[in-house]
Parts: sequence; structure tokens; C-alpha cells
Amino acid sequence: MAAGARPENIPVVILAGGLGTRLREETEYRPKPMVKIGDQPILWHIMKTYAHHGFRDFIVCLGYKGEMIREYFVDFRVFSGDVVIDLAKGTHTHVGNTDHHVDWRVTLADTGQSTQTGGRIRRIERYIKADRFMVTYGDGVADVDIGKLLAAHRGAGRIATLTGVRPVSRFGELRVEGDKVVRFREKELLNEVWISGGFFVFERKLFDYLGDDDTVLEHEPLRRLADDGELTVYKHPGFWQCMDTYREFEILNAAWASGRAPWKIW
Repeated sequence: MAAGARPENIPVVILAGGLGTRLREETEYRPKPMVKIGDQPILWHIMKTYAHHGFRDFIVCLGYKGEMIREYFVDFRVFSGDVVIDLAKGTHTHVGNTDHHVDWRVTLADTGQSTQTGGRIRRIERYIKADRFMVTYGDGVADVDIGKLLAAHRGAGRIATLTGVRPVSRFGELRVEGDKVVRFREKELLNEVWISGGFFVFERKLFDYLGDDDTVLEHEPLRRLADDGELTVYKHPGFWQCMDTYREFEILNAAWASGRAPWKIW
């Protein structure tokens, strides 16, 4: 799908309510989706990816420190560029750097402080008007071709599609013979392993698999979908990176600062 094209009206649900305890250095003060890569929160980067492929209708599931996400969107232009404030007149003017190409429609939904991922999706069911919708996490970026993902979902004809990605090993790999190391390889992609990177596409029938606020999407609902033969994987061999730890926060910011961030496709 060409950048900027208007696809079928499919909303994008972003799970943005978790505590982010493994990134306590940042999330003590802000929700994880508001932790910045460069001068914008990771949430903005994720939304820019979807918007690049023509998807501009977002439903953001709020929870922990959700008021900060509300403030960001209410004053979006203030946070996205320079502002001149006339205190005498009580007015402000946006000048320079503002992202004028943003034409998103954003629904901010309070889905509870301790609600689990499946429960958050259940809570926003009333905002889903289409028969098909997408879901992703508010803490991961990728160069996923959303158009191809959607086409794969349509072609499979199942209720759910997840994006499979290859994780990077946390440790270097040793090949040994006896007590001798014959090969050492630094951290690299685990070629034979695929994990869920999010970037889901669901049919409305997903709601039949969701329970109460304690429902974890990644547990019983996806397991049942797999058991029922209703879960497809779209394999994405390209870039994907979540931001669970401070080290990953540093990796993403270094990539952005280099000017060669792999997920920057817009």
C-alpha cells in the first residue's frame, strides 16, 4: 500500500496502560509510551509508522499515568514545535518544526490502572465500529509493512494475525570442543526462533475470546485461537525492537541520533 493512501477504515488500538517496571529509570515519572526517542515519545514513532501506511484512526488504551498521554494529545502542537506565547493577550502561536502532516483521529480511553492487555481491548469494544481492527503495544518500533501484514491477514481468512519477529540473543554464542572455544559469536538474531512482536490484525470475533479485566491477551485468548486454527503468523525478518529496559532505551535513542533509525520509514 502506497504511503499516504487511504485504506479501508481500520482503527489501530495501542496498548499504553502498563506500568513498565523494567524501565523504572524512566517510567517512575511517565508512562512508558511517553518515554522519548529523540524529541518525541515512542508512542509518536509507532503512530507515525501506521500513518505512513495510511492508518490514522487510533484508540489509545490508557492506564498508568494516562493523564500525561491525554495532556500530550490535547496540546499536541505545543509539544510538536516551537511556540510563541503572548502573556498580555493570552494567546500562543505555533512557529517552526510543527508536524503539519499529522491528521490523526485519536480516541483516548481510560481502561483502568491494573487491567491486563486482553481486558483493555475488551473495554474499548464500543469504539470499534469496523469488522476488522489492529492492535499493537505502546513500547515497540519496527519497519513492518502494515499493508503487507493486512494483506496476509485477509489472505489467511482467520480471526487473528500476529507479527512474528526474530529476537536478538541476550548473550554471545560459544561453540566449544572439550575445553576449547572454537568459535565465538557476539549477540545476533536467533534464526530458528520467532516470537510475537505485536502488530496484530483481528477480526471482531476476537471479542468472543476475551474475558474480564484480568484477561491477558497473550495467554488464554491467543492459545485458544491457535487451538481453534484461527491464528496466523506474518513473519517479519526486518527490524523490530521493544523498549523494555534502559539499555534498549539507549539503543533506540542512539539509532535515532545517528540519523539511520531503521523504523523511520516516513
